[in-house]
Formats: sequence, structure tokens, C-alpha cells
Amino acid sequence: MRLVIARCQVDYAGRLSAHLPMATRLIMVKADGAVSVHADDRAYKPLNWMSAPCRLTVRPPSADEAAVTAELEDRIQEVWEVKGREEDRLQISIAEILHDHTHELGVDPGLQKDGVEAHLQQLLAENPAALGAGLTLVRREYPTAIGPVDLMCRNDAGGYVAIEVKRRGEIDGVEQLTRYLELLRRDSLLGEVEGVFAAQQIKPQAKVLAHDRGIRCVTVDYDALRGLDDPQDRLF
Repeated sequence: MRLVIARCQVDYAGRLSAHLPMATRLIMVKADGAVSVHADDRAYKPLNWMSAPCRLTVRPPSADEAAVTAELEDRIQEVWEVKGREEDRLQISIAEILHDHTHELGVDPGLQKDGVEAHLQQLLAENPAALGAGLTLVRREYPTAIGPVDLMCRNDAGGYVAIEVKRRGEIDGVEQLTRYLELLRRDSLLGEVEGVFAAQQIKPQAKVLAHDRGIRCVTVDYDALRGLDDPQDRLF
């Protein structure tokens, strides 16, 4: 991972446009190529980012770009261009690099699921039809080069369906499934793999992002899967 603290301005162009004026920020470049820009607040959430797969190039500023900032200390010295899927582009115009350090983190062992999440995955593996009619299990923990997919299933048309299971569905889970899908769809034997994001609760922002990525969301009733929710015991 490369960590850069720099005075920079950031412009994003793609399905929408966004601009961050000149300020001191943290830029993270991960081993998979993902680039994110952070302020010194807002916990883990970046101000802007480009998910892998993407390509980073560094170039000197054009005459017009160099002339944009009037203040001497904010003169742009170099421009980072990050190009992602389709027309998405993140441009980081750097006036000064204050810190630049690269560190090899090694292979991550992956997230250790809590008891509920692990049991939820097991129950869904035993009852894949709870996620959609006609689904049958191919394998749990389906291996990929960047980590295992929780469940790999097939639908009644024979197509593959990759399923990410969470106890609480947030944006990070959708991003994780997106990376798996991008990798799986490169395998001609699997074809156009469908994505399903399953959780007990799914935040509205995660649903919006999943819909934008073509991923289907399913809210799972954990008690019903465990056989504890008997419809005959309900008042309504």
C-alpha cells in the first residue's frame, strides 16, 4: 500500500461530477490498483475513490492546469489520472507532496465472520431458494484470486449467481461483491455472473449502490431460516 499526504485538488467525472478544492489530504493507493482520497475526519469513508480494476498514470500539468491556481504554494506540480471502468475518471492535481511511503502488507487472512453471520451463510447454503426461486448451491466459499465468494449458486436457467452474505449490509459489502463479480466475469466458463447481496438489514445507501451496479439485494429473515419464526404464532 502507498500512502501519500499531499496538497491537492480532486476532480471526478463519470456517471456524475464532483470537485474537491485545494487542501491537504491523504491519498491511498492499494495493491489491487484502487485509489482513494481521505480527509482527517469521517472515519473510514473516503472523500472520493476509484475501485479496482483501474489504471493510474502520472503526468506533468498542462499549461492551462498549471495556471489555474494563482497562489505560488498551490501551483500544480503533477497530475494523477485514474481511469476506471467505462468513462469513470478521477484526476488528482498535486501541488505539494508532504509524505510518500509504500509498505507491503502481505496477504490478508480475510474477515473472520461472527457467529450469526457464519450461521446465516450456512443456513442460506442449505436453503438457497430463500434468495430466489430455482437457485441451487454450487459451492460455499467459492475461491477467487482476491478472496472467497460466500456462496456460488446456479439459477434455473443454468447461469451462475455469486452471493455475498452479511449480517448488516453496508456499502463496503457491495464494493466487495463488485470486485468479485468483475473478476468472475473474466472467466468465459462462468459467463455473465449475476450478483446477489444478502443481509438481515441493508442500509439505503448500500441498496442504491447495489442497484447502480446491477446487483440484486435480498433482506434475509434469520429467525425464519432457523425455523424459529412460525407464521401460526403471529398476530398479523
